[in-house]
Formats: sequence, C-alpha cells, structure tokens
Amino acid sequence: MFHTKRVENLAAILRKKRLDAIFAGPSTDLEYLADLKLFDDERPKGLVISSDGRIFALAPMLYGEEMRNALGGDAVYKIWADHEGFIEAFVAGCREIGVTGGKIAVNYGVRAVDLIDITAALGAEYINGASMLSPLRRIKDETELENLRRAGAIADAVMEDISKFIRKGLSEKEIREELLRLFAEHGAEDISFSPIVARGPGGSMPHYQGVGGIVRDNDFVVVDMGCRYKGYCSDMTRTFCVGGASDEMKKIYDIVLKAQEAGEAAVRNGQTGQGVDRAARKIIEDAGYGQYFLNRLGHGVGIAIHEEPYIVEGNDAPLEPGNVFSVEPGIYIPGKFGVRIENLVAVKPDGTAEPLNKFTREMIVVR
Repeated sequence: MFHTKRVENLAAILRKKRLDAIFAGPSTDLEYLADLKLFDDERPKGLVISSDGRIFALAPMLYGEEMRNALGGDAVYKIWADHEGFIEAFVAGCREIGVTGGKIAVNYGVRAVDLIDITAALGAEYINGASMLSPLRRIKDETELENLRRAGAIADAVMEDISKFIRKGLSEKEIREELLRLFAEHGAEDISFSPIVARGPGGSMPHYQGVGGIVRDNDFVVVDMGCRYKGYCSDMTRTFCVGGASDEMKKIYDIVLKAQEAGEAAVRNGQTGQGVDRAARKIIEDAGYGQYFLNRLGHGVGIAIHEEPYIVEGNDAPLEPGNVFSVEPGIYIPGKFGVRIENLVAVKPDGTAEPLNKFTREMIVVR
C-alpha cells in the first residue's frame, strides 16, 4: 500500500519546484513510496504522481493484479496489453489525474527510448527527476533505522561465520556460495548486492567480480557483502589474512583500520560528507598511500545500496540525524593485494555516529 505521508511529502516537493508531476518507473523510489517492487523488463510501467497527490498506475496486463494488490484503491489504473502498446494508456491516465502538459520529472526507472515515445504523445517539458526523492529518503525514521540495524546484525552474524569458513585451498566461488547460504540461514530476505570475494591480487580491484581465485597462504581475502531485511540494505567489508601476514601487510591493514576509525569519529554536529572523507583520507595520505585510496569514503544506504548522502570531496551539505552511510577506506596495491574495512553508521540525534556493524575490525588471521 502507499505510504501516504511519503506521497504527500513528494507532492509538496513537486509544488515547491513548480513541477506538475513525476513519472517513476521500476526503482527503489517505488519501493519507498508504495512497497512496490516490479520485475524490470521492457514493458513500460510505474506511477505518475501529480503535484496535488493524485496517482495514476501504468500497468501492463501482465502486472495488473500485482500492482492492484500492492497499491489498493488509491490510484487510477490504466491496463495495457502487449499488442496495444502503452502510449494511449499513459496519455489517458495522465489526463485523468489532471496532468496534460507542463513540467514532468522522470526518475531513473524510465527508459530513454520510452521517454522519447511519451514526449511525442504528451506535450510537456520533461526533466531529470533521479534525485527528486532524495530529500525524503536520505533521512530515515525510526522504523527504517530498526530495519537497517537488523540488516546490519544479520551481516555481522554472516561475517563471523564466514571468518571461520575461509581457509587455504578454497576458491573465491566456494566462499561466495557459502555467503549466500549463510544469509538464507540467518533470515535475510535477499542479498543487497552480489558479494565480492577477492583473494590476493584480486583485492586490488575494489569491485572485483572474479570467482576462480584459490586462497593461498599469506593471502588477504577481501569480503564485501550485505543483505536486505524488510527491504532495507546492509553493506559491510572485512579483510581476512590466511596463514600469516608480512610486515607490509600488517602495516597497510593498520593504516586502513586507523582511517576507518577516524572516519567514524569525525561524524558530529555540523559535519559534512566532505569533512568525514577528509578525516579518513588524511590518515592514508599522511602514511604515503594516498594514490592507492581509489574510492570516495562512503555512500548512503537505505532501500537502495547506493543513495544520498555521499561521503566524498565536494559534498559540503551538513549531515543530519537519520542519515545512514558507509565508512569504507581502502588501500589497493595493483597486482599484490587490497585492504578495505567498512561499517555502516547512522547519525544519531546528538550528531555522532552509531555503528550498525559490530563485528571486529581487528585483523583476523585464519590458520
């Protein structure tokens, strides 16, 4: 069903920006507004929400029952069959809720090719609405925070279990498959992204997607994973050592740990995403490894695994209570190894950070 208050708040944003409506295709925006998660195929579908809060659902016949079950009786429905195409249904639905032109925002769930057809059929000015809901979504209420805490607790339990499973001779694929099994065992409804398991040289690539590496003695193994609980995501990373660590490995791990701790400690009233990034980055730069810290320090997490606020140079907007984001510094040495340590944190009412992950950040050496 619709989250009435969220729809009302979105309508208020549309009025403030002097927009007539927003067309939101399959996306986490629809999950946020109406708990509506649609299979993303080639059929145009979604919601048009007007600036006065009226709602039209564009529904391919294949999805009619699903959308009615999710949305109830609070929307105008226009059902279209595959042989008919969607244009007439889209125009009729817009007109029924009073949207006949003007300015319409379009979110990232609408395909560009479909927008071209819509533009020809319904004369309006179409604008980029990808971040239209960000002012609402970036501040989590207590129910959302509880779901995020629970997702974080599941990730903690899975990370503890996988720390006991990793050993010499296993493949990255075997570790990844065990992660998936453990998430199901611990009550996750889904994973929040495809897990990253990177041994040795693979760890120097932050979003490595290989599966064929075999764990060896004196390897770092980077494990980056998360799950969904009631639609909300977790995201955490730990880097394990197999057999034993060289002096260089110990040194780099310690630098990354200190950077991660500094990032969390920098969260306070009035702080910005840029300020938190700088606090962690300074540790790595002062140690002489700045060129090997390849990513922004963090990103917001909620229904989407990447959303506002972004913890990055140039983001000078103050953090606010209810913001949830990752703190994930890393050092990546090409061809050798990588180290990343990541927690999610929530900004508390006093402006400081509440870590949503409790599993140890100290180096674990797997024998």
